[in-house]
Amino acid sequence: MGKFCRVATAQRGGWTATMSISNIPLVSQLRERMHWHQSRQKVLAENVANANTPGFQPKDLVPARSNAAGTASSVAVAQTNPGHITAQSSLPTGTLSPARRYETSPSGNAVHLEDEMMKVAENHSEYQLAASLYQKSLGLLRIAAGVRGG
Repeated sequence: MGKFCRVATAQRGGWTATMSISNIPLVSQLRERMHWHQSRQKVLAENVANANTPGFQPKDLVPARSNAAGTASSVAVAQTNPGHITAQSSLPTGTLSPARRYETSPSGNAVHLEDEMMKVAENHSEYQLAASLYQKSLGLLRIAAGVRGG
């Protein structure tokens, strides 16, 4: 936020426009994904913190699917050959949802620490991937803009 890069045009050979990095779809999607992973980490941490709270039901954050306009949609895969397998996606929108549980303790608590810690580790790994891609894409933008160092 607040970062800008200048775009040079070959016709005039000079700097003509200033464009916010947040207007680049890849960069904004990676940033949104990192924010989503931060929010999910908070929800998973609350589940772990309430592992001994009687009657506590764990929650999980479900990712939202959105199109370029920012509205929720489902993306269909084009089947270009009748021999191809069709892919179907039915992810719900980005909301808190009750986590699936198979057992509940006698106190009514349904948190399983092993499951929650696996989710935390997976979430951390996916966050690190998104952060790495974000950093690399900013580096490529610096190279394209001719900015050294950084």
